[in-house]
Formats: sequence, C-alpha cells, structure tokens
Amino acid sequence: MNQINSLFNIQFPIIQAGMVWCSGWRLASAVSNAGGLGLIGAGSMSAELLREHIQKCKLATSKPFGVNVPLLYRDIDKVFEVLVEEGVKIVFTSAGDPSKWTPYLKANGIKVVHVIANKKFALKAEASGVDAIVAEGFEAGGHNGREETTTLCLIPEICEAVSIPVIAAGGIGSGKAMLAAFALGADAVQVGSLFAAAIESSAHENFKDAILNAKEGDTKLSMKALIPVRLMKNEFFQKVEQAEADGADRSDLLELLGKGRAKRGMFEGDLAEGELEIGQIASAINEIKPARVILNDLWYGFIKEKERITNLSV
Repeated sequence: MNQINSLFNIQFPIIQAGMVWCSGWRLASAVSNAGGLGLIGAGSMSAELLREHIQKCKLATSKPFGVNVPLLYRDIDKVFEVLVEEGVKIVFTSAGDPSKWTPYLKANGIKVVHVIANKKFALKAEASGVDAIVAEGFEAGGHNGREETTTLCLIPEICEAVSIPVIAAGGIGSGKAMLAAFALGADAVQVGSLFAAAIESSAHENFKDAILNAKEGDTKLSMKALIPVRLMKNEFFQKVEQAEADGADRSDLLELLGKGRAKRGMFEGDLAEGELEIGQIASAINEIKPARVILNDLWYGFIKEKERITNLSV
C-alpha cells in the first residue's frame, strides 16, 4: 500500500493544499469525502474561527482531514491548543521552523507533515521528527522558496536526501503531472491551484474567474526580501515589483503589504489592489468544478497515463 495512503488512511494519494482564504471546511470535507486528504487552511483564521471550521468539517465528513498551519503567524500557541482540544489527527506545518512544535504535536498523537522548498530544510524537518514532508517546487502558488528550484529538480533531490515519505507539490494540475511526480520518487501529490478554483473553495468568485482567465506568464514569484510568494499580476503586484526595483527592504514591503491584503484579493475579490496567490498551473485551468470531479480527474488521468507509459514500445 502507498505509504501516504497508509499514513493518513486515505483512498487516493492526493492532498488538497491548505490555502489561505480558499480552504475552509467545505473544501476540506469535499476532498476527504472524495477519497483524498482535505486540509483546512488555518493561516487566514483566528483560533476560534479555526475551531468552528474543524467542528463543521467533523459534521460534514467521517473521513480523515487535516489542518495546515503557517508557523510564522501570531497566536500560534492558541492555534495548536485548539487543534489538540478538537482532536485533530493530521497537521501540515509551513513557513517556519518545525522543530519547536513537532514534538508537542507528536506527543498529542498528531501526524505531522512539514512543507519545504530545499534540501537544507528537508533535512531539518526530518530531524525534527515529522512523519512526511511536502517538497514544493517554485511553480507553486503562495509561499515559496527563494532558490526558485522547479518541481522537476527538487523532488528527486529531496527523495534522495530523506528516508521519510515525500509529497510533491508545485505545478501538479493533471494526471500526467501526478505520474511525473511519482516517477521522480514522490509518494503522493499536494494540489493547490486546481482546488482554489473548486466550487467548494471559499475564494471569491472574482478570484476564481481571474484564475480561469489567467494566461502563461500571468504569475511571478515576488516579495523575496520578505517571504517569497507567487502572485498573479495586477496593480498591487506592479507596486511590489516597482518597490523591489527601487531597492525596497523588508520593512518597505511590510508597509506596502499592510494588513488584510490577501483577504482583500482572494476572499473579497478586489482584483486590482488585492494579493492574489496562485500557481503557474492557473493558465491551464478553464473550468470551475466540484472538488470530487477535480480529484477523480487527477486520479483517472494518472491511471490512464500510467497505462499509456506501461504499454509504450521502445
């Protein structure tokens, strides 16, 4: 049995990324009910709002689900208290050092996965005791690695470096891409952008429409002096790019970012001044689908392509 399927007790080795402002209980439960692993994105929630989403997810699915927690957020101790109190069994951590919180989570019977973008942090994550890692290539949306290592290069390097299961992320938007990730050594895939545009995603309809209309080159890794993040190009992005060209430092970018910029874009639908985080694969998304259909398309596309490769004559 696949290591990730066994670790999480899921049917398909497909994980829905825990995306801020997109991944509430509706999306997470829909993916879990379809046989994958749904994740609630805690990065856009207060501790008590997270509790509400966890409770609603429990009512909506009897299948395993998890929570993604960016470690750089304030009140992180309150978030982890909620996870333990609500009996969450799977936590994906990102954007920070997992060594502080992994022992605490493991001591409370929680399986821990950490998101990394280079070998250095993969080794640190493994040393901290995580059960698996997500290796995220720079094609991915949201927070990313400064090295700009592509998924094609990153996955085999990480699989060679660690002994724990590796989940591939970044540019996974089809069964063909999923098969490629497995060929590179991954045990599962994590998919964000496709699910950001799902019917059950809590993203604003304006943002979903922008994803459908995205063309090649419409996203770019930005804010590398602060926290690298892949953004869709809009008026806010142009301001960031100009600021970086003018030599903006961390404090300058923080001031420009302000408060609530991601909420303004992805959740409230301000396509001009909002922060629109999405992966390069957005240019290949052309339909808003239910999460179940997205997952089935991925899995059966994977099977079809696997059969084609198996029957390939050379």
